[in-house]
Amino acid sequence: MDAMTTLNLDTSLAFTIPQRHARGRLVRLGPALNDILSAHGYPPAIERVLAEAIVLAALLGATLKDVEGQLTLQAQTENGVIDLLVADYRGGEMRGYLRHDPDRLGELPADPSLFALFGKGYLAITFDQAVSGERYQGIVPLEGGSLAEAAESYFAQSEQIPSLVRIGVGRSADGQVIGGGLMLQHLPEGEEGRDRIHTRLDHPEWGHIAALGGSVRSEELADSNLPLETLLWRLFNEDEVRVTPGVAPRRGCRCDPDHVASVIARFPEDEQAEMAGPDGLIEVNCEFCARAFKIEPLTAQA
Repeated sequence: MDAMTTLNLDTSLAFTIPQRHARGRLVRLGPALNDILSAHGYPPAIERVLAEAIVLAALLGATLKDVEGQLTLQAQTENGVIDLLVADYRGGEMRGYLRHDPDRLGELPADPSLFALFGKGYLAITFDQAVSGERYQGIVPLEGGSLAEAAESYFAQSEQIPSLVRIGVGRSADGQVIGGGLMLQHLPEGEEGRDRIHTRLDHPEWGHIAALGGSVRSEELADSNLPLETLLWRLFNEDEVRVTPGVAPRRGCRCDPDHVASVIARFPEDEQAEMAGPDGLIEVNCEFCARAFKIEPLTAQA
């Protein structure tokens, strides 16, 4: 990729459309997303789902006012090819992984539907505010054609905020996965000094913004040659748009060998001995970054 292309990756924008009482986020991921995906080596259909989840986590997590706050997405199913998916975002750092049944995946078409992959399941979206200690969680069925639609259901049911979420995932000319996303929301009240607006899906201001935002194509969201500012202008050039650069998303895993060793040290010596492998070390795997840590049991350290 050339320098101009990379400028359009691992970047985000926050924006408001004051006259329409709307706000939004745009995000596009490249190298950071590929760093996460490359640690797992998932098949294409599974890789795409995780890529969409990470883009969604970046979109929703960027709305946290508390930089130490955390947004977590967790999808679980009863009978799906994918039985668990987790992605989270904190302070610009993203991570994610999922579990799936390779044999059952092989029985599906090359481009399976969301229902084919998850079956009957649900999506839990959790906002943890580090400073205040507040925690908000909403759970919605995994219905519709995408994780983006499930997120829209979350905002409609849990937050009662009309929202539009679009996600696009594609590949660059050199084979790298590119993921982009757009989120739009209608503010529950007007700008300072203006009348309060009752938020509802049929409000004419929301209808106008949702129609424009909904016209975005997945190819545009995942086009690494298209700056986010240009895409924003394409969509909303009829209105005044105020833009604020967002935090640059990046891969980040909070696994730490010292922390892992401190947790293991809390177990009784006999239990530590049982955990140890033939080499006398306890192996602990991080599902997020696919790294394995070898820890000496307390008995071996004595």
